[in-house]
Amino acid sequence: MSDLAAEPRAPRASLGSSEGEDIFGTFDTKVARRFLAFLRPHRKAFAAAVVAVLVSAASVVTIPALIGRAVDAAVAGDGAALDATLAAFAGLVAVYATVFFLEQWLSARLAQRVIFDIRRKMFEHLQDVSLSFMDKTHVGRMMARLQGDVNALQEFLESSTGAIGDFVMLVGIAAVLVAMDPQLGLLTLTVLPALIAVRAIWLPFSKKTFRQARDASSTANSALAENINGVRTVQETRREALNFELYREKAYENFKAQTGASWMSQIMVPTVDVLTGLAMAIVIVVGGNAVLGGRLEVGVMVAFIFYVQRFFDPVRMLSMQYTIMQRAMAAAHRIFEVLDVQVTIADRPDATPLQDAPATVEFRNVTFGYDPARPVLHDVSFTVKPKEVVALVGPTGSGKTSIIALTHRFYEVDQGQVLVGGRDVRDVTLDSLGRTIGMVLQEPFLFTGTIEENIRYNTEHATTEDVIAAAKAVSAHDFIMRLPDGYQTKLGQRGRNISMGQRQLISFARALVADPQILILDEATANIDSFTEQAIQKALKVLFAGRTCMVIAHRLATIRDADRIIVLQQGRILEQGNHDALMATGGLYARLYTSAHASFDDQAVAATGDSEFATRT
Repeated sequence: MSDLAAEPRAPRASLGSSEGEDIFGTFDTKVARRFLAFLRPHRKAFAAAVVAVLVSAASVVTIPALIGRAVDAAVAGDGAALDATLAAFAGLVAVYATVFFLEQWLSARLAQRVIFDIRRKMFEHLQDVSLSFMDKTHVGRMMARLQGDVNALQEFLESSTGAIGDFVMLVGIAAVLVAMDPQLGLLTLTVLPALIAVRAIWLPFSKKTFRQARDASSTANSALAENINGVRTVQETRREALNFELYREKAYENFKAQTGASWMSQIMVPTVDVLTGLAMAIVIVVGGNAVLGGRLEVGVMVAFIFYVQRFFDPVRMLSMQYTIMQRAMAAAHRIFEVLDVQVTIADRPDATPLQDAPATVEFRNVTFGYDPARPVLHDVSFTVKPKEVVALVGPTGSGKTSIIALTHRFYEVDQGQVLVGGRDVRDVTLDSLGRTIGMVLQEPFLFTGTIEENIRYNTEHATTEDVIAAAKAVSAHDFIMRLPDGYQTKLGQRGRNISMGQRQLISFARALVADPQILILDEATANIDSFTEQAIQKALKVLFAGRTCMVIAHRLATIRDADRIIVLQQGRILEQGNHDALMATGGLYARLYTSAHASFDDQAVAATGDSEFATRT
C-alpha cells in the first residue's frame, strides 16, 4: 500500500494553458506609422483635442501665479488689484473647466472612432482569411487580440492627448519656477534627478511583475473558461474535486501575482510624495528665509508652494503613460500581425461570376493535404453530373470532408483541378460560388437570433413563406410551431435551447431556402435520430430532384438510394457505382453492407480493435 502511495500520480488532463504573450514592447517606428494611419482620417478631431489640452495646461500653469498676485495684493492692501486678480482668477477657472471637459470628451470620442476603425478592419480581415489559418489559430488568443489588445490601444489613445498636456505643464511649471526666482527654482528642481533615478530602478522590476500578473490572470481565466465549456464532461467523469484543486492552485498563483503587481504599482506613490515633501521643505525653509530677509515676496512663495504641489502630478502621469505606451506598442504589434495574415483564398483579378453554368462538379487528378508533406487526397478524379446524387463514403480520415471543402474552395489544391459548372473554382468569384453551392455540416452552427432569421441567413430575399416552405420540406415546421413563439423563438448561444436534431433540421432549412444548384450534405444526418431521419428521407428525395447533390454519410441507409456511390479509403477512390453494382462486385462496400455494422466507422473501429488485440496477444 505504501509503495503505491509513493508512486507519482498518473498525469491527467490539466486545466487551462499557461502560455503567455509579452505585454510590453519598445517603441517601434514602423508600428507607430501604421498606427498613425488609423489616426490620419481623424486628424481634425485630434488637433482639436490637442488645442484643448494645451489651453488646459496653460490654465493650470497660470492659476498659481494669479493666486500669488492675489496674496501680494491683499498684503499690500490694494483692493483694486485684488478685485481684478480675483476676477481674472474666476474667468481662468471657468476657461479651465470648459477646456478640460472638451479635452476629455474629444479624446474619448477620438479614441472610440479609431478603435471602431481598427475593430472593423480586423473583423473584415478575419472574415476573409483562409480556413488553413483558422485551423492553426487558438480561438482564445484571437479573441484576446480582438478585445484585450484593442482595449490597450484605446487606453493609450484616451490618455495620449493628456500626456501632451502633462509634458507642457511640466515644462511650463519648471520655466515659471526659474523665472520667478532662479535660485529657489533651481534648488527646488534638484529633486527631479532623484525621481528619475528611482524611476529607472523601478521600471525593470515593474515590467517583470506586471508581466507575471498578466500571465497569471490569463492562465486563471483560461482554466475557468475551459472548465465552464467542458462542464458536461467534468460532471460526467466526476472531476469536480480535482478540477477545483487545479483551479485553486492557479487562482492562488494569480492572487500572489496581482498582490505583487499592486505593491509595485503603489510603491511609487509614497516615493513621489516623499520627493514632493522634500521639495516643499526646500521652498518653505529657503523661501521663508528669503521672505523674512525681504528678498522674496509672500505671494511668490505661496505660488511656489502651489507649483511644487502640481509639479509632480504630471511626472507621475507621464510615468504611467510610459507604461501604457509600452503596452500599446506590444498590442499594436500583435494586432498588425493579425492584419498581415495573408488572404490565400481570394478572387483572382480576372475572376468572373459563375452564371448559367451546368450544375456539375469535377475533380481532375486532385492531390491535397492540409500539410503539403502529408496529402490526404491522392490523384482523385471523378465527375458529378447535373441532377445526379452522389454519395461519398469511407472510413474516417479517407478524405470525404476534404473533397467537400475543396469543392467550395475553402482550401487550394496542391495538384490538379476542381471544376464547378465546367470552370476551375479559382477562375470564378467566391460570391457566385457560394450562391451556387449550399452546405449542411455535421455540427450546425446557429447564430443568436430568431429561428426565422437563422433560416434566412443565406439569403436576404427569402420571404416568410419561403422560410416556412423550407422548414416543412425538412420536417422542421411542426416542432417549430410547438415552440412558444414559433418562428420568432429566440435561440440562445449556438442554439443550445433546442436539441441537436432540431438544430440540424434548421440548418437543413437554411441551406434549402437559398435554393442552391448544388447541395452538399456533410454527414448532416449523423446527429438526427432514426425516427427523424426516416421522416426527412422522403423530403430529401423530393429536394434532390432537379438538383446536383453530394452526400457524405456514415449511415448506409442514408446513401444506398444515391445514383452513384464513391468509396474512398486512405485518400484514394477504391470503387464507385450504384448500390446494386457495388454489391455485385463484392468489394469493401458490399462487405460492410452485409456485415452487422451500421457504418464505415464501426467497421474501421472493429478492424482496429482486432489488430490491437492480436498485437497484444
